[in-house]
Amino acid sequence: MNPKALESWPAPAKLNLMLRVVGRRPDGYHLLQTVFQFVDLCDRISFSWLEDDRVELANPLPGVPPETDLTVRAAQSLRQFTGIRKGVRISVDKQLPMGGGLGGGSSDAATVLVGLNALWQLGLKEQDLIGLGLRLGADVPVFVKGVAAWAEGVGEELTPLELPEPWYVIVVPTCHVSTKEVFNAQDLTRNNPPAKIPDFLAGLRVNDCLPVVRRLFPPVDHALCDLSRFGEAYMTGTGACVYAPFGSEAEARSVAARLEQRWRVCVARGKNRSPLLEKLGRL
Repeated sequence: MNPKALESWPAPAKLNLMLRVVGRRPDGYHLLQTVFQFVDLCDRISFSWLEDDRVELANPLPGVPPETDLTVRAAQSLRQFTGIRKGVRISVDKQLPMGGGLGGGSSDAATVLVGLNALWQLGLKEQDLIGLGLRLGADVPVFVKGVAAWAEGVGEELTPLELPEPWYVIVVPTCHVSTKEVFNAQDLTRNNPPAKIPDFLAGLRVNDCLPVVRRLFPPVDHALCDLSRFGEAYMTGTGACVYAPFGSEAEARSVAARLEQRWRVCVARGKNRSPLLEKLGRL
């Protein structure tokens, strides 16, 4: 048994620093423009080997059949793509909220792809893993690539960006936002004018999903208003989490302390390089 298998692997959260909905494909997928940046809040994934060739989830999420869990599907996709017959038990220490717009499920899947590729010594290239990831979800490729990026298409066309790495206060409202419900909303504008990278760098931070989410999910609206008292507040993805950047850890923790009696609040550092890549580099 590889002793490194028993070490935990990070599955970091992401923030969308901008999100434009600029069209819709014939298959129903929305065409997006967004900017991803990681933060150092993470789920933790651990692997242990099985004597047979099963893929087993040690701690299934309530109401989610293990075979449909993204971590199991990621491991199975690696096995099918490479023909490897090894078995694995996957354990997930879930810290990131579901339905929060932080990408937890996609990040977990990417960590399984990257981690097992290394531990099973499969030798797959980044582009192979990105291709497998895209079949699992539109956000999986950026977690595989592991660098802050401008993204287009359904989120898979990635251009790396070097961005400031502020401290973020992240507020987690008490609701689960359904991405499907947001994208199916009649009042979602789907033909917004496309932006360019210089527009974002010049200050464009719009999230085209925000008006719909504020209407459908009042706790998100309340959290955004509350956080806005202390700084420029934004929503990540389709929500529910909202965030604001600050120049220092001390400032961020001071703001968090003033909010934590009313909300679940996290303080995290923005990162242009994913903790997953840092872990991979230490092997």
